[in-house]
Amino acid sequence: MRKQAKVSERMEPPKVHPLWKGPACMPGGARQSPINICQRDSVYDPRLQPLQVSYHASACLYVWNTGYLCQVEFDDSTEGSGISGGPLENHYRLKQFHLHWGDANEWGSEHTVDAHAFPAELHLVHWNSVKYQNYSEAVMGESGLAVIGVFLKLGAHHEGLQKLVDVLPEIRHKDARAAMGPFEPSCLLPTCRDYWTYPGSLTTPPLTESVTWILQRTPIEVAQSQLAAFRTLLFSALGEEDRTMVNNRRPLQPLMNRKVRASFQPAGEGARS
Repeated sequence: MRKQAKVSERMEPPKVHPLWKGPACMPGGARQSPINICQRDSVYDPRLQPLQVSYHASACLYVWNTGYLCQVEFDDSTEGSGISGGPLENHYRLKQFHLHWGDANEWGSEHTVDAHAFPAELHLVHWNSVKYQNYSEAVMGESGLAVIGVFLKLGAHHEGLQKLVDVLPEIRHKDARAAMGPFEPSCLLPTCRDYWTYPGSLTTPPLTESVTWILQRTPIEVAQSQLAAFRTLLFSALGEEDRTMVNNRRPLQPLMNRKVRASFQPAGEGARS
């Protein structure tokens, strides 16, 4: 297994997605994501309760290649699948989940922890169904979205993820989609539910600052072969020149004046509460 590298000690991957070479990369906000989580500077908040997760496998609709990442869509027309508790004041419905990954095991995750990157990162995207009528409204509104972030690291084969891996050949090209249901995505969450939370943004356009991030402290393990399967996907549509889908992540953004709160007592000297 390759040793994970510190972001500060390695060169960036040679190819950055064109999305982050233009003005879209610099919206000018003060609450942009992703960020580096510095554990020593995270603030333990004893008021943070466990996150309540209730997903319905039958709500899973399909998986598709967006041309930037692999995304699994859910039926969000009823309360059904969603989350509450934790740092959230309302119930948030599950809309979709997707993944970001690198062309090598030393990088791929959007967030980092103490400057350490992971090979991949899973995002489960939810919207505030108490405050807003639909997902499109919530994207643009305050406290509109809640995203659970889960880091992936190399290790044991992940049975839950394999159902998604099995259909990846069907969505190799941009805009391709395949049936995915039923699928219960809580199998992709770590057993330990300790988390960090901070106010941030979407990491893809429109980059709106409507997101309450809930980053799981503990990664899940996936096999090398499972990670490699995602690297067989393409940014390109059928008939276009093949462009391998890798490094589909936004560069780190400055923390500015935000606090990262922890649901657990941070370890190590200098931890604050």
